[in-house]
Amino acid sequence: MSTIYDPQNIFAKILRGELPSTKVFEDDVALAFMDIMPRGPGHTLVIPKVPARGFLDLPKDVVGPYMERVQTVAAAVKRGMGGEGLTVLQFNESCGGQVVFHLHFHLIPRWEGIALKAPGSAMGDRAEIEACAAKIRAGF
Repeated sequence: MSTIYDPQNIFAKILRGELPSTKVFEDDVALAFMDIMPRGPGHTLVIPKVPARGFLDLPKDVVGPYMERVQTVAAAVKRGMGGEGLTVLQFNESCGGQVVFHLHFHLIPRWEGIALKAPGSAMGDRAEIEACAAKIRAGF
């Protein structure tokens, strides 16, 4: 098992513009985009722009600004999607559930009585993902 940051991970490629994403927020600290395998409508990811494999790898001077962006995007996700609640998830290393080894937070709006889909269960419909992204952008 490696604990070294791999600059060829999918999120690093998204940051460099080598792979597409459906962006909802971006500044000098973070990028937020829609999960292509959403566990529910509006499932959004927030990644730092610095290379950090997991939460404990994030430079201390970036933790505060990054977490402010996570909170800002979380509020827009909940507001834009009209969520009754919000699930915030963050995993570290394989045994902790991490699949992509670039730090990221999952923000998933929630509604009473609606369960989350299983992780990695299906690719999302692109039109539905874009419609959710538009709602989230409007939530800022």
